[in-house]
Parts: sequence; C-alpha cells; structure tokens
Amino acid sequence: MKLVPLMTYYATLTNALPVGPGMYGNRLIVEVDGGEFEGPRLKGVIRKAGCADWLTMTEDFGHLDVRATLETHDGAFIYLEYIGKLELTPKVQAALAGNGTTEFGESYFVTAPRMQTGDPRYAWVNNMVCVAQGKIGAGRVDYRVFQVVND
Repeated sequence: MKLVPLMTYYATLTNALPVGPGMYGNRLIVEVDGGEFEGPRLKGVIRKAGCADWLTMTEDFGHLDVRATLETHDGAFIYLEYIGKLELTPKVQAALAGNGTTEFGESYFVTAPRMQTGDPRYAWVNNMVCVAQGKIGAGRVDYRVFQVVND
C-alpha cells in the first residue's frame, strides 16, 4: 500500500456548544463556519449548513465524529464524514483554547475520511479509503488527506 495526496482543506470553526459530561466523556458540538478544499482532482468549498464535529473529550484524547458537505467548483455535492483521534497534549490544549497553533505531525491528530456522492463526475470518491493528518490554527483546523492505494 501507499498513500497518495488527495487534497488539503481547512474548516473555520465556531465556539463549541457544551453538551456536557456523558458516559463516554465530555461532549462538545463544534460547528463549522465554512472552509475550502483543493487537490489534483477536487476543489471547492465546505458548506456551512449541517457541518459540525460531535466531539467527545476524555482525559487524554479528543474523539472526533465529523460530518460536512463539500461543494465542488463545478457544482457537485459530496458528503464527507470521518472519525478520528486527537491527542490532548499541552500544546494541543493551548491551541484549542486559542493560545497558539500546532503543526502537522506534532501530535497524534489522525482521521479516516470517507465520501459519498451521486454525481457521476465524482463517483470515484465513493469507493476510496483515506487517512488524514490534522493541525490546529486560530479558529480553524487544517487537514492533509491521502488516498490509500495498492502499489
């Protein structure tokens, strides 16, 4: 197997809505306020409506559960969902609080995106396995997404 770059994207974030502690950890809903994505075969914007991370925080990890709608530059809609893990290091916690940023690879911030569309121009996204690496910025999150392919 090898990883082939598929796209990069960023999402701008709003303040977290505190659901509170539950049986799996402290639940937050982090709404997405737009963003953009770009790669060799994909380009467009992240729609605001219905996009969020239903995040569960435990003592040392954030457990991501994200759904978003991508709109390509030529008018196709792609449903994006992913789960992932974010290690809550002191630097990550500071960045989440708005005090600094992180870089790719500084902490364990890994997701498993998958996409769905009915648009025949992008049907190829329906059967991909992807992995992504994230970083945190001021009011945003950035990802590098890779497609897993056979050698």
